[in-house]
Amino acid sequence: GKRLLQGDGLERVVGTQESFSTTSGPCLSAISKPSCKPAWQGLCMEGRSWDPRRQLCPPGIMLLAFATLLSCLLTSGQAKVYSRCELARALQDFGMEGYRGYSMADWVCLAYFTSGFNTAAVDHEADGSTNNGIFQISSRKWCKNLSTDVPNWCQMYCSDLLNPNLKDTVICAMKIAQQPQGLASWEAWRRHCQGKDLKDWVDGCDL
Repeated sequence: GKRLLQGDGLERVVGTQESFSTTSGPCLSAISKPSCKPAWQGLCMEGRSWDPRRQLCPPGIMLLAFATLLSCLLTSGQAKVYSRCELARALQDFGMEGYRGYSMADWVCLAYFTSGFNTAAVDHEADGSTNNGIFQISSRKWCKNLSTDVPNWCQMYCSDLLNPNLKDTVICAMKIAQQPQGLASWEAWRRHCQGKDLKDWVDGCDL
């Protein structure tokens, strides 16, 4: 800056003011760093073009997030974790003993290694699909979330598979068992149940 001599003999410094454009959030000064870190690319904008009215997320993403949250809130209040024998008796009432050649122990073993007997279990895959309910039935083929371009062979919403009364779950599981692979459609059954002595899964259940 310039130094000026005032009337009282004291020097006064007159500085020049630089203007800086800054942004909020993870972006830094538009002068020092014109772009955001790679992890934030697509979410942040440069300070010079920042517009508070612009949406940071596409409407479709927001809708999906809201629907997922709503599903969690609705199902958390009715979640049920069955005991081993309780589940065996419930499935027997639906006629699953011996269905397509599979014993009740097969079904109980499958339920344990997919969901831990939890009717509200939902597993999210990297491709956006979900595995749902006590048998972790996949939305890629068998049920419908928000996507309209899936086969939905069970003709139901995936949220129907989270109901603790198991009716829709049993209907859909039976359709899967009708396929050529049968219960081998589930990796958990192939790894943990197929070809093994499963009598302990229903031992003492008084079926």
